[in-house]
Amino acid sequence: MTIICISGLTGSGKNAAGEALAKRLNLRLVSLTFKDDAKKRGISLMQLQGAADKDKKIDVDFDARVVNEASKGNCIVTTWLGPWMVKAADLRVWINAEENVRAARIAKRDGMGAKEALEHLRMRDNDNRARYKKYYGIGLDDHSNFDLEIDSGKLSPEEIAALIEKALRAKAKK
Repeated sequence: MTIICISGLTGSGKNAAGEALAKRLNLRLVSLTFKDDAKKRGISLMQLQGAADKDKKIDVDFDARVVNEASKGNCIVTTWLGPWMVKAADLRVWINAEENVRAARIAKRDGMGAKEALEHLRMRDNDNRARYKKYYGIGLDDHSNFDLEIDSGKLSPEEIAALIEKALRAKAKK
């Protein structure tokens, strides 16, 4: 049973890398998002994040769903807190990219202007950092429990997937 958890800030490429890795390794993708939850509720992502800041149960229930899905095994988990929440993870990966790269990705993906995308990612990153610290004591900038950190700025999702697969194989040999 294999469980790989990939995390990163807004626009880092964690979901794209996870999709490529799931396809490469023929594993199930667990990619639950607040964005999807907000859509189901008929509200904006930032409205849901605002509600979550006032009601810890929103995060706790979301994270319990992630852990439950991951516990079924043979999956790639691409959520913000997966590497901290999924205790049985075989590999924990942090995906990073410079802020301007992440903003450009968000602008393209979500049809925003560059300035709006930069403001959006800063708001999301700061909100999530504060909420995860408040609710769980997790510091998103502490990567001491990660096996691998990758700068996705100049790499394709397929190249990132290849690096993660190589790290997984190396760790399995230990």
